Amino acid sequence: MNKMILTGLTIICLLVMMAVFAPFLSKYDYKEQNILERLQPPSAKHLMGTDEYGRDVFTRMLYGARISMSVGLIAVLISAFIGIILGAISGYFGGVIDNIIMRFVDIVLTIPTLFLILMLVVFLGPSIFNIMFIIGLTSWTDIARIMRAEVMKLKKAEFVDAARLIGLRNRNIIIKHILPNALSPVFVYMTFGISGAILIESGLSFLGLGVQPPEPSWGNILTAGKDYIHSAWWMVAYPGLAIFLSVFGFNMLGEGLRDYLNPKIRKENL
Repeated sequence: MNKMILTGLTIICLLVMMAVFAPFLSKYDYKEQNILERLQPPSAKHLMGTDEYGRDVFTRMLYGARISMSVGLIAVLISAFIGIILGAISGYFGGVIDNIIMRFVDIVLTIPTLFLILMLVVFLGPSIFNIMFIIGLTSWTDIARIMRAEVMKLKKAEFVDAARLIGLRNRNIIIKHILPNALSPVFVYMTFGISGAILIESGLSFLGLGVQPPEPSWGNILTAGKDYIHSAWWMVAYPGLAIFLSVFGFNMLGEGLRDYLNPKIRKENL
């Protein structure tokens, strides 16, 4: 197996296991406060120390992994759903339909993404579900363009012509014959998209516009830690490291998949 794929999968699996088994990996409640133990450094009792309210940082990091990973995955699934449908329709039918969809894509691309996200967050309100929806709604354009390019190539293939000759409907041709052969580059882009969504969620939470306390996310743990960076370094170091590892893991997986799915690179490595 490609070393980058293996490295990325290892990191991602560790983070997913942290998120899934959070209740079994810590004996504390992530909302449990103990002012008498506030700002305690890492120890055997509190592996990653405690925060300004005496909450166990390790516990909050575990539950924060649930939120950050969920936001990244669901947001990318939303953007992929929109992008795949619009890209496939645009690439297959071409002509006026293609022009309308691509001009809409161009309009969306002209809007600064950060400004659009902030505007939607203010309008809809900061919550984990709104964050998933907003990130997915603002990040589908690249997937649509990738899908359009793949479909435009595949619709000229002989197996597509054969499907038309036997009388299959356009919908069936797209779903059964074109999409299965066009999704490889989309899957690669989705891995990069998950890391991007995690960064956006962390940034929004850091600004106070993402997941709201006391619910933990790596971004709002980092926000709380910035006020204690000189006296409680662990409140900044651990969430920062988690964000770095998650982004690094998904990027490594994406790079590895891109190389593995590229026939030219695979032949060179043989």
